[in-house]
Amino acid sequence: MSAGSVEQELELGVPAIEAWDLFGTLRFREFAEQEMPKVFQKVELVEGDGGVGTVVKITLAPGTLGLSPYKDRFTKVDNEKRIKELEVIEGGHLELGFTMFRVRFEVLERGEASSIIKSTIEYQLQEDDVAANNNGHLVSDFIEALAYIAQVAKLHLNKT
Repeated sequence: MSAGSVEQELELGVPAIEAWDLFGTLRFREFAEQEMPKVFQKVELVEGDGGVGTVVKITLAPGTLGLSPYKDRFTKVDNEKRIKELEVIEGGHLELGFTMFRVRFEVLERGEASSIIKSTIEYQLQEDDVAANNNGHLVSDFIEALAYIAQVAKLHLNKT
């Protein structure tokens, strides 16, 4: 088993409460489809209300990261600390040798008028799949996608 994590941060230039209203709620689904149609073809609510246990099905635009549609389950939603964790439970990375793929968003307050979005990926890969399929590159591709999402969110939040 091979495991690891990678993270990136971006200053958003809006109060943490505004950033959390986007990243910490189901509003992110609509934002993803409307603001990034070249990345997200569809983000569907399968079950839940945005809290722990909520399941969303994500269909990426054709050619995006080479992943099949997948389902994420919200495993942590902490409104006080502004932390949200999602874990792939079906499809996507799990079909490519990952045994666990988790994404964490943290909105960190940086003064009254600014915040940082910190994105972290934690993963586990089967050793034989690493050698046979060289899927470790998907982690770096995915963190680049999260950086892009954060940049689009920054632009969106600063124009509203």
